[in-house]
Amino acid sequence: MSSNKSTRDDTIAVHAGRRPLDNFGVVNPPVFRASTILHPTLDSWENRHKENVHKYGKHFVRYGLHGTPTQFSLRDALSEIEQAEDTALVPSGMAACAIPFLAYASPGAHFLITDNVYEPVRRLAEGYLKQLGCVIEYFDPRIGGGIANHIRPETKMIWLESPGSLTMELTDVPAVVAAAKKAGVVTGIDNTWSAGYFFKPLAIGVDISVHALTKYQGGHSDVMLGSVSCATPETFEKVQMAIAATGMGASPDDTYFVQRGLRSMPTRLKHHHEAGLKVAKWLEQRPEVRMVMHPGLESHPDHALWKRDFSGACGLFSILIDPPSRAALESMMENYNYFGIGASWGGFESLIVTSFPGRLRTAVPWTDSGTVLRLHIGLEDPDDLIADLEAGFDRLAKA
Repeated sequence: MSSNKSTRDDTIAVHAGRRPLDNFGVVNPPVFRASTILHPTLDSWENRHKENVHKYGKHFVRYGLHGTPTQFSLRDALSEIEQAEDTALVPSGMAACAIPFLAYASPGAHFLITDNVYEPVRRLAEGYLKQLGCVIEYFDPRIGGGIANHIRPETKMIWLESPGSLTMELTDVPAVVAAAKKAGVVTGIDNTWSAGYFFKPLAIGVDISVHALTKYQGGHSDVMLGSVSCATPETFEKVQMAIAATGMGASPDDTYFVQRGLRSMPTRLKHHHEAGLKVAKWLEQRPEVRMVMHPGLESHPDHALWKRDFSGACGLFSILIDPPSRAALESMMENYNYFGIGASWGGFESLIVTSFPGRLRTAVPWTDSGTVLRLHIGLEDPDDLIADLEAGFDRLAKA
């Protein structure tokens, strides 16, 4: 096989991590379900943490919890897409967010967290991390290089989410990274919105990039998995220590489904990008909509950052409408043909939910009294989705 490998993500997503000649020619890496791994000799057993006869690429099979070729194949594929030194798999996206904090947590450790962070991460910070004696500080997601004024000697990590998954503010990630590196502080980012396809944070100096693989990598709303990709061996070692200490592992069956979804992810994301923008532009023209929060729109305040750092957009964005009566809101939302009401996103289907950023913000309070609706534009024909939304606005008006 030629050593000339593509650096294009569409090709990487199809081929990375697969080793068919090591698996009897099977195209997809098989599912290895295991706890016990047998050793051929006593020496092999007693030296299992130093060397191993069960080698798979750069990995070693030592115990089921720590990975088999099923997990190793997906780790390698994600590392190639994220341009990472290595990637760890964990049971969910929230676990992926939690592990970097646990890796650097200690009494007195100071964490800087973007104010538009995923709500469960805020709960982790306010609850468990504070119980450990950590100090939590939230910052304006649009702070850019001003983050330098908040870094302390005891700051361990700066946590980013760009765009935020409710209100879609973008952060000037390179500016934050530059300030962090000058101070010797680790940076981490929840990169789920870009799926690692539209944005490459490790390539611009971020240390840790996490994903809810439940979303676009899985792509079918039927699997839970998370990943933590690291830029250096030293960072990956700290992450692995936290995972080992908490006994986390990734189900081989879930891993298989995510790996299978990964192969078609670029094709799906291109549809999400185009359909999402088409629906967002249509919503901008609707009199019922006061604001469309989609960074791919020229009207978005961070559109220039999006154009500079991203190569596309997924199907997730939010809108702001005047607060309707409860009955009117229910009439609109409960009678769509194609938009379901439910958590998560990144699957093939379209979703719409109410969200409440005002309950969460502290550094930059959300004071708008309007109703925020978050939409995920799925793989349906966007014209059908527009017609569905239009019928919903008609119901809203009549109610």
